[in-house]
Amino acid sequence: MVTIADVARRAGVATSTVSYALSGKRSISQDTRVRIERAVAELGYRPHAGARALASARTSTLGLMIPLRQDVDVKIIMEFVTGIVTRAREFDHDVLLVTQAEDAGLERLAGGRMVDALILMDVEAADTRVGRAAQLTQPTILIGMPDDPQGLHCVDFDFAAAARLAVRHLAGLGHTSIGLIGPPPAVLERRTTFAERLLQGFTEQAQRSGVTGVVELTQPSHSGAVAAVQSLRGRADAPTALVVHNEAALPSVVDSLQMRGVRIPEDVSLLAICPAAVAHAQSRPLTFIDIPAETIGATAVDMAMARLADGAGSGETRLLGPTLTEGASTAPPSHP
Repeated sequence: MVTIADVARRAGVATSTVSYALSGKRSISQDTRVRIERAVAELGYRPHAGARALASARTSTLGLMIPLRQDVDVKIIMEFVTGIVTRAREFDHDVLLVTQAEDAGLERLAGGRMVDALILMDVEAADTRVGRAAQLTQPTILIGMPDDPQGLHCVDFDFAAAARLAVRHLAGLGHTSIGLIGPPPAVLERRTTFAERLLQGFTEQAQRSGVTGVVELTQPSHSGAVAAVQSLRGRADAPTALVVHNEAALPSVVDSLQMRGVRIPEDVSLLAICPAAVAHAQSRPLTFIDIPAETIGATAVDMAMARLADGAGSGETRLLGPTLTEGASTAPPSHP
């Protein structure tokens, strides 16, 4: 492996002079700089990442913290990660992933100056990571909205607006009873804020639209989806429309309805709140509200790089608005 000493010998200078030329910490003559640059090119020398970090006080690395819990859909998480990694490469940055849920993971990333900035996912309402992150010298971007961001910058999808849009669409078709097949109970128990905002938007819009709104918290599994469908279809006022925000359960919801002889949309309208790729992967064309996971991830990187360039600034929250794509799974109720 080529070393800085090899470059110094080829250029006929001291090792310290090569270091100064590469770091820019001291002024050297143009002739000496040209000789060093020629030696670097001829030998194919690449400075060690740690050395570059020490010289520039930058690591060209972003830290990404994603607590992987049992109720987290890894496939959806990877859409966010794809957006983050792809945009980071546009800024010539790598991404260091930590999957610990505890604050120790945050300490590891930030304490040793391993990263230039951090992105935290799966943010809870009273997330303990937020207070620690607010004390760091590195900028921190939250994908999610805690109760108190403590001056940190946040980006997320507007889940409340998405739920309101779903209810308005179905109520506009004439449905007077709408069920929500929602996230797992554990997500609400630990107060993950996207779920709280979704349920709040659904309940408020159902009241405003004068329709019955029924919430069924659903485990992200086939059995969970079947149980949710059974519960809703077994009601005396069984909903004529369903909103599904549970990507892992969505295929089984569709299958369970069809196995029961329930026609979509003739008997029940179905609207999914999920990434477009998930909606398009279903067995029939769905009406859906896109969760732009990759765009959210890319926006988090943009915010981090802006903070690095311009300083911390005051806390900012960006909520990406919902868009609805009509498919063949929603229609007016057969018996209004």
